[in-house]
Amino acid sequence: MTKFIYRLKIGALCLGTLQFFLGCNPSGKDGGLFLPEGFSSVVVIDSIAETVRHMDVTDDNILYAKLRNAHENASVIALKDTNGDGYSDIVEKFGGKHQRARWSYATAMRIYNGYIYYSSDLVVYRHKLKPGTLIPEGDAEIVMKDDHEHGKHEHIGKPIAFDNKGYMYVPFGAPSNACQDPKRTPEAPGLDPCPQLEDHGGIWRFDANKLNQTQKDGYKYASGIRSVVAMNWNPVDEELYVVMHGRDDLLRLWPNTFSPWESAMLPSEEFMRVTEGSHFGWPYCYYDQMSGKKVLAPEYGGDGKIIGRCEEYEDPIIGFPGHWAPNDLIFYQGDAFPERYKNGAFITFHGSTNRAPYPQSGYFVGFVPFKNGKPSGEVEVFADGFAQVDPIVSVKDAVHRPMGLAVGPDGEMYISDSVKGKIWKVVFEGDKDTFGLEQLAQMEERKKLSHIRTPDKITDNLMKDDLVGGERIYYQYCSACHQKDGGGAPGRFPPLVGTDWVTGDKERLIEVMLRGMEGSLKIGEEVYNGVMPQHSFLSDKEIAEVLTFIRSNFGNEASVVETEAVSAIRKTQEASGTPIEPIQVTTE
Repeated sequence: MTKFIYRLKIGALCLGTLQFFLGCNPSGKDGGLFLPEGFSSVVVIDSIAETVRHMDVTDDNILYAKLRNAHENASVIALKDTNGDGYSDIVEKFGGKHQRARWSYATAMRIYNGYIYYSSDLVVYRHKLKPGTLIPEGDAEIVMKDDHEHGKHEHIGKPIAFDNKGYMYVPFGAPSNACQDPKRTPEAPGLDPCPQLEDHGGIWRFDANKLNQTQKDGYKYASGIRSVVAMNWNPVDEELYVVMHGRDDLLRLWPNTFSPWESAMLPSEEFMRVTEGSHFGWPYCYYDQMSGKKVLAPEYGGDGKIIGRCEEYEDPIIGFPGHWAPNDLIFYQGDAFPERYKNGAFITFHGSTNRAPYPQSGYFVGFVPFKNGKPSGEVEVFADGFAQVDPIVSVKDAVHRPMGLAVGPDGEMYISDSVKGKIWKVVFEGDKDTFGLEQLAQMEERKKLSHIRTPDKITDNLMKDDLVGGERIYYQYCSACHQKDGGGAPGRFPPLVGTDWVTGDKERLIEVMLRGMEGSLKIGEEVYNGVMPQHSFLSDKEIAEVLTFIRSNFGNEASVVETEAVSAIRKTQEASGTPIEPIQVTTE
């Protein structure tokens, strides 16, 4: 099957062999997801303007979801289906009164001990539930606040989990990719020891019922964990589990050590059983799921094969392919699904943004069977068809991206989407006693699609061999974030199309390249939190070429950037004698 056929895009069509490629549900139900035989999906709500992240469901079937782009009038949405058709006919938004005018990277929604707990990028809140009502009474209480002076940084998301002893677990993500200084700079070594591990790159444990805590009130439970969005407590073995986002940019930072294919496939997204005092090796090491071992990171002398000090750190229970972006995790305790799903782990793979020059990957809900508290098989495709296009060349090609998971009191599953704020309910209507490999066969076939399978090193490479000048520089250093088409990635990396930051003041644009940028950048109605690293390692000529390429492509028609202009600004910076700091931007 050729790429030409794969790129067909879905409308209202679900006919014949197209359903395999486009993600139509063979059961004919209106949810449009591709699921194992016997399962079906319905739409709970078609779209939410603020979009959504994590969710949870009360015992009386009220679905609470964390709004991704929360604002002063709303940070949580409550949904209720009163007539049993699956679609929510009562929808209410609330919260946000004491929170910032607009913030992104909001995540977390857990129901615990009569409260809903949810988070922004810097604060964990809770709201007391009142039985029989959708909207909690009173104001939200602050349970924990990230009071670091640096404020926001990359990997700032704060998912939460609760054990059975009254503790709440919160990760403090690493404020860098691999503890380089300057960060994300080609061939820059990592700080050794990494000082960021003192207050970041790990998981802290807090009293779930105590208010107004800061990090110092918590206990460092585990370390060496770069970035976590998917985290939950396993009630079977009573341990904490996370699926970590692995580090980025092997090709961009170490082009003489790693190939484009290796950079697309590695490092692993690590599924970890996190016990008290465990250390998983970030930033010194990463897990290679293809070789089945933890190896030394290039910032610390590694070449993709050397193990070195990595023997000291814990391995994951499973290593998933790189950049799949695991964003939620639940252990299924319901009785509505077939027995094979009982106590197993469901994981949303939100999908990659930085697999260039290969197609993006992930964008499905996976399932890992468990037996006696341990994985008993490889990851299965449970729900697919979110993206509605294959291959996914740029992240914005995906119509939907799976984000949050929740299980209702009757054992039904809810899946949220971060692009349009769509939510599905998945139910099982088949025969639980006869469900087996035959019913899973069509899902195994999904693994042949480019957004799941291992890419072919040659035929799946989307980069032309004859790139020169600014176009070559763009594809090597910029396309992983801003995408092949310059469209960016929602919430993370801003588009390069039709923005004054690109087509406006040339001196400011050069400053961004030389100094980098941190904070929250608002373009239109979207807020972007991805960090723009400095690119001062490029020559003046290279910076001028790549900026000229950007300003004259992707629909832009701005003037060229001259090498002399870059040289002048660089000389002024160097003559100042002060450290070159990133440009700070904020939506406030």
